[in-house]
Amino acid sequence: MSSALTDESPAPAKGLSSGSLGLWGNTVIGLASTAPAYSLAATLGYVVLAVGDKSPAMFLIAFVPMLLVAIAYRELNSVMPDCGTTFTWGAKALGPWVGWLGGWGLAVSGIIVLANVAEVAAVYFLRAFGLDEVAENRIAVLLIGVGFIAAMTWVSYRGILVSERLQNVLVVFQFIVLGGLSILALWKVYGGTAGPQAVLPEWSWFSPAGLSSSAIAAAVILCIFIYWGWDACLAVNEETKDLARTPGRAAVLATVILLVTYCLVAVAVQAYAGFGTTGIGLNNEANIDDVVTVLGGPLLGPVMAFVLLLVIAVSATASTQTTILPTARGTLAMAVYKAVPEQFARVHPVFKTPSFSTLVMGITAGVFYIVLKLLSEDALFDSIASLGLAVAFYYAVTAFACVVYFWRSIFRSARNFFLRGLFPLLGGAGMVWAFGISARDMLDPDYGYTSFGGVGGVFVIGVGMLVLGVPLMVACAAKMSLRPYFRGESLNRATPVLVPDFEPPRGGL
Repeated sequence: MSSALTDESPAPAKGLSSGSLGLWGNTVIGLASTAPAYSLAATLGYVVLAVGDKSPAMFLIAFVPMLLVAIAYRELNSVMPDCGTTFTWGAKALGPWVGWLGGWGLAVSGIIVLANVAEVAAVYFLRAFGLDEVAENRIAVLLIGVGFIAAMTWVSYRGILVSERLQNVLVVFQFIVLGGLSILALWKVYGGTAGPQAVLPEWSWFSPAGLSSSAIAAAVILCIFIYWGWDACLAVNEETKDLARTPGRAAVLATVILLVTYCLVAVAVQAYAGFGTTGIGLNNEANIDDVVTVLGGPLLGPVMAFVLLLVIAVSATASTQTTILPTARGTLAMAVYKAVPEQFARVHPVFKTPSFSTLVMGITAGVFYIVLKLLSEDALFDSIASLGLAVAFYYAVTAFACVVYFWRSIFRSARNFFLRGLFPLLGGAGMVWAFGISARDMLDPDYGYTSFGGVGGVFVIGVGMLVLGVPLMVACAAKMSLRPYFRGESLNRATPVLVPDFEPPRGGL
């Protein structure tokens, strides 16, 4: 670690626990990171507000660039299965500065979402057990939320197998409840027992016809948030069996499972709740923050209403833990390649986890949460709305890195043309479009709950957190021990992947 890596230097292993995860375990981590139950509860109402009954169409539209980006991840991982993902691939294909900012975008996403899912976990656990008054107490919620971050940081610190076992339980619980909720709601709608507010599903719900580009962009950036997290599959690639193939397959599988789940829940909720402005109607402003658990009492009764509140809390808790995994491993890779201080490269000798990086991510997210919570709860709400910008940014970097890295071989076969050229290019372009349109709309001071100097708070938080990476990057570049990275010496196209016993796959999809 004391000398710079060169093109000819041996490739040291990072010290992670190799071969610990299979396809299912890897997929579970990707699904858990998306927090499907919480994401739907927090986002579906706003998607309906933006596009009316077209929310299933938005899930389909947002899925396309997500799938295309997932293909880019899979292709890059097949030849460079490195836990740095966007950082490593971006640096190899687009240069050290772009790679560093891509890694920063991933870290920013993790910090922002950790603060919010900790808040959600605390509030929903309190509500599930009838402690609504405590759930309204800012300090009580803050203390419990910080406790969740601390607990999940400890789980992540203890090892990847502990994380996988916990997530197996939490993820299965979420999908059983979401599937049961949807089937029961549709059963009552088609059976005529759902109530006068219910409407029959229509195929037009899956078509974006009649929507403006701004409405579509606003909904897509929200949908990017609820899909985001599947790439955690790739961040644990060095701890997965058949590391060149399994993580990419898990990423694609996770996105498909999410698409089916989100469309099913969206159709069921819209059909059962209807679009009225009173009661459980989706156009009732009182329901916009959580249209899923609003159905709990009318649809499921008090016992299952408790279960539904609990599953949202469990979903947020699962995401709190799995979000730490990719951010910690991303900074581990950055330190190994000498892009950030070497302390981040420390790996626990027993647990085989990035010990220092994991603790720093947990502490940073906790501090960010405390500051926003005490400063303004509205700012905390706006921070989650800004998350899509950071996600779209580093997904775009990954997609374009795929095209550039494989550029010389793109036209050698139809497979390469589509899977390493056209599809990643379109996926990256889709992310850039969503970022640009949404950033423009977020400039409006009426966008979200806060504004600063006549500019929307969502824009300030989202773009501000990304821009903050520039002075930090410059500071790293000025540090003598880190200059080899920024000169393209410790990580470049010719640098070997730093994983043990890796043999790239040959042939096949």
